[in-house]
Amino acid sequence: MELWKRNLVVLCLAQFLVMAGMSLVIPFLPLYLQQEMGIVDEKALHLWTGVIFGANFLSAFLFSPIWGKLADRHGRKIMLIRSGFGMAIVVACMGLATSPIHLLILRFLNGTISGFIPASIALVSTNTPKERSGYALGTLQAAAVGGSVCGPLLGGLLAHSMGYRSIFFVMGILLFVAAVMVTCLVTEINKPDKKKVEETGYIEDFKVIFKTKPLPALFASGFLIQIAMLGTTPFITSYVQELWKSQEMLALLAGAAISITGLATMIFSPFLGKWGDRIGSQYILFYALVGAGLFLIPHAFVVSLWQLFLCRFLLGMCIGGMLPSVNALIRHYAPKNMESRTYGYSNMCIFLGNMLGPLLGGWLSGWIGLQGVFLFAASLILFNAFWVKVQLLGHQEERKSREKAI
Repeated sequence: MELWKRNLVVLCLAQFLVMAGMSLVIPFLPLYLQQEMGIVDEKALHLWTGVIFGANFLSAFLFSPIWGKLADRHGRKIMLIRSGFGMAIVVACMGLATSPIHLLILRFLNGTISGFIPASIALVSTNTPKERSGYALGTLQAAAVGGSVCGPLLGGLLAHSMGYRSIFFVMGILLFVAAVMVTCLVTEINKPDKKKVEETGYIEDFKVIFKTKPLPALFASGFLIQIAMLGTTPFITSYVQELWKSQEMLALLAGAAISITGLATMIFSPFLGKWGDRIGSQYILFYALVGAGLFLIPHAFVVSLWQLFLCRFLLGMCIGGMLPSVNALIRHYAPKNMESRTYGYSNMCIFLGNMLGPLLGGWLSGWIGLQGVFLFAASLILFNAFWVKVQLLGHQEERKSREKAI
């Protein structure tokens, strides 16, 4: 087996374990705070849940460019090892937390040393032939989504049999196993040459990367994707409850509505990535955005659960072509020897979208209702498609015209 293929297989398994581990307890965080830490006031519970959940994204947003810069100098594999073992220790410590403050500090620390997923993307993209990068990144996303789908299901079983506190120790074990797999089985083919990597400051890096077209457009596209997706996902349970009108099997149906989107993404990501390698990832990104925008619109008008499930599946199919295409295009346009730094800034924008999406969705739902939030998300995604059409496809046509003139 070729080295890049072996790396892809190992990193897919590692990503699956990491995403499964990190999503084991997040859906049950309010219950953990309530039952293990004695927070019974509803307003305080919601506040602590939101702050603790967002702390991870805040610190990851701040530190992504730093880890990206270090990866360009010292290698992507060492960043994976650092992140994997570091998160394993911090997550296991969460099981020992005795107050919300402890959990908040540990979540912030976890975001600070995290970066396993971005480092995996950077390693795969820089160690895979460019003509196969779309397929590789799509497969990598499928593995990550598979883990995030299985995680809550496994977490529910563990919570029932072992209690919420024990889940954190299981999370730590899964992260530790993923880190060991990377240490023993991943080979970084294209290691950074320190002599060729310029000693530049963060301001200089920022200027070089943001002056490289169409990278700023790709960063903005990833940011808008996450705002739209994370702005609606937290309210799926409430929407299912509104349609089902019963508490019986509510948790199961809500979980299924979320999981079916991930299932479609997991199935279609590799195929869309492979198709992007043939016709161009920019076209896959554009059509995936158009499809996602159109499939979000009927979310606002469904009157039964089967209609919602169908819309969620079709949306998941399109999601499989969005971020993998963005990452494949970043690999293509990133300045030489600055690939990890470029992914660092890309992930900074994505983490910002992860933070702002739920906040914006929650604020809008109070004004325009859940149906209005879906329509807002659809308009945001369709605007994103227009943005990609102008900035990426227009940029490509302009470049072709210049080449013909020469």
